[in-house]
Amino acid sequence: MSLVQPHIPTEFHLDFLGLTMPIRWDYHAILMVSIWFVLVPICILIIRYGKPKPTLTGLHRKVSIWNAEWWWFSTHKYGLIFSIGMALAGAVVAIVVSGGYSGSLHSIFGIATVALGCLQIMGGWLRGNHGGKNYHTADPNDPATWFGDHYNMTKRRRIFEAYHKTAGYFVFFFAAGAVTTGVMQYPMPWLAEFIVGAVLIAFVTAIVLEYKGYRYDGYRAAHGYTMDAPFNKEREFL
Repeated sequence: MSLVQPHIPTEFHLDFLGLTMPIRWDYHAILMVSIWFVLVPICILIIRYGKPKPTLTGLHRKVSIWNAEWWWFSTHKYGLIFSIGMALAGAVVAIVVSGGYSGSLHSIFGIATVALGCLQIMGGWLRGNHGGKNYHTADPNDPATWFGDHYNMTKRRRIFEAYHKTAGYFVFFFAAGAVTTGVMQYPMPWLAEFIVGAVLIAFVTAIVLEYKGYRYDGYRAAHGYTMDAPFNKEREFL
């Protein structure tokens, strides 16, 4: 590792224990690459291509990790929570052992990536309730019980979807910047090759699934394809 820049600390002193420990930056790099180029892409591919084919009345059971028909949503949600949580922990540890915020280009990209990732999770809590004519809490004969932010595509839900889907692209932009500047500071050729391979695999997988027609509309998958569903009626000619 002779190409490692000299300003990068290689040891961390624990005053309260009187110990000096080596800093394994390769562990940090492997963790972050595993999160942003393996776990997160898997969660995104699953939510994009794992939705069930729309039926007449959609999904009836409660949106829950315990209901198998919602596995694609649960995997996306809890997989991203786990991934972002690990990324946040990795970032905090890196800042602590570095003695504070370094201000390097890598740290800027890294913190931006983790911050946007945390905003994605926080934004998910604001997506509103589900609702639906055939949802488990509704009476199909009583329209008053059908309301839901998703079913009615309220302003709240539209803002969430507009932000959540768009911000995801920017997270990957900053993640790529963090990785690029990271390997420039701490060269790991095999890890760079792994990243290229992971990107190619995700790229080809998306192409194949797109070609096979697995990208179903999320609203229709959840609420069915009948025209009495508000957002289906709104998009009648799309």
